Amino acid sequence: TFKSISTMSSNNMSEQCNTQAQPGKWVVVNTHPHRENIAIDNLDRQRFTTYCPFINKTIKHARLIQDVLRPLFPSYVFVQIDAEHQRWRPILSTIGVRSLVSFGEQLSYLDDAFIQSLKTREVNGAIARPESPYQIGQKVCIARGPFDGLVATIIAMTEKDRLIVLMDILNRPTKIKINADHCRSLH
Repeated sequence: TFKSISTMSSNNMSEQCNTQAQPGKWVVVNTHPHRENIAIDNLDRQRFTTYCPFINKTIKHARLIQDVLRPLFPSYVFVQIDAEHQRWRPILSTIGVRSLVSFGEQLSYLDDAFIQSLKTREVNGAIARPESPYQIGQKVCIARGPFDGLVATIIAMTEKDRLIVLMDILNRPTKIKINADHCRSLH
């Protein structure tokens, strides 16, 4: 279970940090909602190395459709620290920061390889989504659920790995939303 480090005693925190942390490890900072940029700016001013991966998201409001950058992990920012040589306690009092993520009374550390793998997927400042194996107009076979074995045609795809398919049920074309992993393509 996740627990905020801000509730721990200062003696426990310094002991945990000095014994568990390795140079160059990353900690996860929980920010206030929609305040990732404020937290990043303030952490950067304190000379912490921060990283917040973004993803392109299509926002539809009224008649306006626009692509915007949104955090891949909303309300979370990664901060690189060397607990043996760097004071990390100021992170807790940084404007925009809510807490540090921990497991029990120990800070949770991420390996640098995880952060580097995210950075390698970035294109123009945003994490690139993997190509979908499906395309609009493609015929698919439903592989799970009550429509198992039926053939459908993809008419739309959502951002959350959902497909909107058109099926012929009771001699009527019917739109159905299903998970992409509940389908297999017909070749």
